[in-house]
Amino acid sequence: MEKHKCGWCLGDPLYEAYHDTEWGVPVLDDENIFEFLILETFQAGLSWITILRKRGNFRKAFDNFDYRKIALYEEPKIAELLQDAGIIRNQLKIRSTVSNARNFMKIQEEFGNFSRYIWSFVNGVPIQNEVQNYKEAPATTALSDKLSKDLKKRGFKFVGSTVIYAHMQATGMVNDHETNCFRYAEVKKMGEKIKFV
Repeated sequence: MEKHKCGWCLGDPLYEAYHDTEWGVPVLDDENIFEFLILETFQAGLSWITILRKRGNFRKAFDNFDYRKIALYEEPKIAELLQDAGIIRNQLKIRSTVSNARNFMKIQEEFGNFSRYIWSFVNGVPIQNEVQNYKEAPATTALSDKLSKDLKKRGFKFVGSTVIYAHMQATGMVNDHETNCFRYAEVKKMGEKIKFV
């Protein structure tokens, strides 16, 4: 019998694979959190499937999403990225990726790691929503507003509340799988095992 999946991913093998293995899984390591943050900021105004299809190109162009290297990018590298047809060639988004990497490291210095900072907004425990139909899931919440505001205050760009809520969904800070999706219970169980040292 075929497993029920969230309606938003159906019909595209890449989308379904992402839904089945990554979306909503709690992400606690800074490297992966940064990757999602970058991809989400590039997604602003575009569809997520567009970004997923270019994910490999982004990884290659941005040194495997190594924020330490990205923080050191200077004009020649930015000019090179603006010529790269494999990624989204938006100058503001490319420049914000560099400044976001620098600000990401400042938060690490302050909190020990970025994960501890961002997960503190949900007290280290994923929010388990009960979405019946993906169309009912919110685009923003009071919490994504709060996190977005704090990141902006710390100098981050392209981190509006919608982008941040999508990030929270992707990295498992909230479980927005439809309740009858086979991943809902699996992701919920993963969330129950999270322990911050």
